[in-house]
Amino acid sequence: MAHKKDPEAQYFNRELSWLAFDRRVLGLCMEPTFPVLERMRFLAIACNNLDEFFEIRVAGLEQQLESGVLEVGFDGMGPREQLRRISVATTGLMAEADRCWAEEIIPALAKEKIFYKTLPQCTADEKAWLKKYFEENIAPALTPLSVDPAHPFPHLRNKGVYVILSIADPNIKRAPSEIAIVPVPPILSRIIRIENGKENEFHIAILGEVVKYFAGEMFPGYKVRNSALFRITRNSDLYFDEEETENLLQTIENELHNRRKGAAVRLEVEDSINETMLKTLVDALDLDTSFIFRKTASPLNLARLLAVFDFIDRPDLKFPPFKPYVPEEFKQADNIFSVIRQKDRLLHHPYDSFLPVEEFVSQAAKDPDVLAIKLTLYRTGKKSPILKSLKEAATNGKQVTVLVELKARFDEENNIQWARELEERGVHVLYGMVGYKTHCKTGLVIRKEENGALRKYVHLGTGNYNSQTARFYTDLSYFTANEEITDEIANLFNTLTGKVAKPAFSKLWIAPFNFHSNFIAKVKREAANAKAGKPARIIVKANSLIEPSSIDALYEASQAGVKIDLIVRGICGLVPGVKDLSQNINVRSIVGTFLEHSRIYYFENGGNPEVFAGSGDIMQRNMFKRIECIYPIEDPDLKKRVTDEILPTLLKDNYFASILHSNGAYYKSPEMKKQKPFSAQSHFMELSNEKNAAAEPVKMD
Repeated sequence: MAHKKDPEAQYFNRELSWLAFDRRVLGLCMEPTFPVLERMRFLAIACNNLDEFFEIRVAGLEQQLESGVLEVGFDGMGPREQLRRISVATTGLMAEADRCWAEEIIPALAKEKIFYKTLPQCTADEKAWLKKYFEENIAPALTPLSVDPAHPFPHLRNKGVYVILSIADPNIKRAPSEIAIVPVPPILSRIIRIENGKENEFHIAILGEVVKYFAGEMFPGYKVRNSALFRITRNSDLYFDEEETENLLQTIENELHNRRKGAAVRLEVEDSINETMLKTLVDALDLDTSFIFRKTASPLNLARLLAVFDFIDRPDLKFPPFKPYVPEEFKQADNIFSVIRQKDRLLHHPYDSFLPVEEFVSQAAKDPDVLAIKLTLYRTGKKSPILKSLKEAATNGKQVTVLVELKARFDEENNIQWARELEERGVHVLYGMVGYKTHCKTGLVIRKEENGALRKYVHLGTGNYNSQTARFYTDLSYFTANEEITDEIANLFNTLTGKVAKPAFSKLWIAPFNFHSNFIAKVKREAANAKAGKPARIIVKANSLIEPSSIDALYEASQAGVKIDLIVRGICGLVPGVKDLSQNINVRSIVGTFLEHSRIYYFENGGNPEVFAGSGDIMQRNMFKRIECIYPIEDPDLKKRVTDEILPTLLKDNYFASILHSNGAYYKSPEMKKQKPFSAQSHFMELSNEKNAAAEPVKMD
């Protein structure tokens, strides 16, 4: 194929594609139909995403340079060139975030009587109030740190906010400047509401800016010549050899401490800093100067605006509450297992409620006929009803087995806590297979039926067992008692908890065993059908599409005449619309109110469509380094819901959808701009509202 001669022209770079996704998230900050606090929330999300990008992706490229092992990606780009382009792209992205805050969000907040104030903008009375607040509520928690021969440069926390000061003795003529640092305590509230007697207005200040303004008081007898807020981002990946690890939980706990000490990969600093202080910082951090970002127009850490969103009690400036629909069969049934036994069930979250998933585990915990529960936990929320049910089930004497993924990035500490809590209640807690993350979303209940026979009930999902994210992630939940599928899920759990040399799966696609090979086989079958003149089409909805051989297979199918529609929210390495390569492939990304998270795979199959859904994306890690579960949706009614309702609606979206073009840019096509605006997410919400209205009893006068 042509890409072997010019890989950069045939594949998009993973890191640059990710930054393009974050720019699409940032675009929601300027969405005119969104309430202002929601626009601000998306600004914070985009900046938080960028933090994680530096902590993991940029850190990995920096490590390659340091080690001298320069891996060239399948797009032909080495780490040095990637870092150069990332520096350019992130400079523009951060500048746009600052501009959006200063020129759009702040004025829009002011119209709603919410005023963000820097200290110079405060009135004399407000400054006096803040000074008193500082002395009583902040200063006692501060630790001033001088930097001199007796006090070496301190270790700085990952993503911590600090004030750096240049101070001098005013009593000494031409006294040399000394460097001092004041950490901003993370335990204190980041948002301060200024009490100025205006009860109907919110006047807010940021903690770090208040600390900076009054930091000189921490060095009595010295004069502050210069001061600036700064923040560093460190390498936060975990490094250990599972094969050599005797206690995985303890090892990860130790590594979490090391995470705070990882190499610095980014410095954000106020533009007010003088060059001497900046050089001190850069030398102490041993930082690549390409990733120094001087900020002028916004709080140093825009991700902290999430705290402002929670702090301000203005429901009118947030999305109106949305009530998910609970299907009648779940609402009316006393026994959820009888509902699943009748036929397979499908839920489309967040439009359909997550309550039946919680009820599946809750009823299993209480039902005296349930003997065992097995569940995978990748990410779960605080005060999770599912965790509570699992503990109750163990207390009730049921055999409860939970696969907890300790290595779920940035959820490691939470998962360690849940694991210990579950173990204390008698749950068998396991950590999956060595070398693989357990990322599948699977639940298995074994129940004794009235006739004395044992029957298996299964829940399979595309999202986590997390009640909180289920409110704003779009996912599918599938319930079944189909023996072929439930037997294979039982086999999957045996593989995860025991030893199975060569596990066999025919209905399910289980990574790392047959997910990749099955996907390739289905794509090649569509190509063969197209060549034979049979109906051929592929639709993939995924979070990321970056695995090279899968992309190559899609290119070959395109060349064979297969029409391919890809709905890829985030990273996409496939270049669409290239003559003699991908002219039959369209790629779109939907970034809207909810986070598109479901993975759906559709194959025309010569006129007898096949539909699959599950936890895995088209990525090397999902196909080869994780335990993933992709399951078939075979019930005719449920399959029809996916093929006739969900997928066509997503492909019709011209509001939050943007099209990926062969130059790597995402924008709406001219055809989309001519059409009447249509949002798939809004449409699904309207359907749920209609179902809820129809289900409510009619009120009589």
